[in-house]
Amino acid sequence: MKIGFIGLGNMAKAMIEGMLAKGIAKPADILGSARTQETGKAVREAYGIEILKSNAEVASEADMLILAVKPQMFGSVIPEIRDCIKNDAIVISIAAGKTMAQIEDSFGKCIKLVRCMPNTPAMVGEGCSGVCRNEKVTDEEMKGCMELLESFGIAEEVPEKLMDAVVGVSGSSPAFVFLFLEALADGAVKAGMPRTQAYRFAAQTVLGSAKLMLETGKHPGELKDMVCSPAGTTIEGVQVLENMGLRSAVINAVDACVKKSENM
Repeated sequence: MKIGFIGLGNMAKAMIEGMLAKGIAKPADILGSARTQETGKAVREAYGIEILKSNAEVASEADMLILAVKPQMFGSVIPEIRDCIKNDAIVISIAAGKTMAQIEDSFGKCIKLVRCMPNTPAMVGEGCSGVCRNEKVTDEEMKGCMELLESFGIAEEVPEKLMDAVVGVSGSSPAFVFLFLEALADGAVKAGMPRTQAYRFAAQTVLGSAKLMLETGKHPGELKDMVCSPAGTTIEGVQVLENMGLRSAVINAVDACVKKSENM
């Protein structure tokens, strides 16, 4: 099976690296095209995949075609490839805000379509992807798609009506986590810790906390309570965060991302 990438940015590279690391595909099985020759050359040298001269060439050879370009590029990219894709090819879109109906209309014909919203932690094999499909994709074909997407993190199938929520809770939220990490480190720096060390402490704490929740299955409130000793330091900090409206700020941030995705 030939896997084609149109667009070779960070997310495409994360997907390629995951597929190769997990043995989902070999370099000879992967094709790609990029907006610039420099990008194509760099990806070829890094991963050994074949770089073709045009999007149309990739589309004509791919059995699974991954549209790894920004949503605003669809208007120029899809007209280049819609008459080139194989009849039985599976098209995977990773563009935020582009519904399956919109993508199908752009192609102007029946296609097998999977919509996916991954996130940037895929770059280190810890991505989180929400996935949905149209009725033309069989269970067996979807199994293959999920195997590919799980090569760089977790992937779960969701109804398309929840894809905007996926954008808010996982697609955009790494930026919120990085803001929180930076603020944690700033607090440590204020207390005298060297910045480089503060970043390591903050990052490892967030990593470990997330892993603790995933592996124990405990409710985050229960885990929070485990840290909050009576009259201790942690509950003092929790009270400050509550007074400053941390929860409301995060909920509103996710809501803003969802609304933006709905209207793209």
